[in-house]
Amino acid sequence: MANMDSLIKCSKSELDLKLSEGKEALQNLYFQKTMQQLEDLSQIKKIRKEIAQIKTVINSLDLNKNNVVRDLNE
Repeated sequence: MANMDSLIKCSKSELDLKLSEGKEALQNLYFQKTMQQLEDLSQIKKIRKEIAQIKTVINSLDLNKNNVVRDLNE
């Protein structure tokens, strides 16, 4: 799992890639859970947390981008 410091240093395209990988991993975990093949249910919580962290960094990048553009327009 990536920590916030390493996520902040990533580019937007890298974050988007990590987000799609995380969503795919979460979907696989849910599938394993329904098939009763998943032994460690805490993996789902970890992946959900990582996805939330990635989304937070992407959102903050978008907000900073909008603020910079707004400041330039004023």
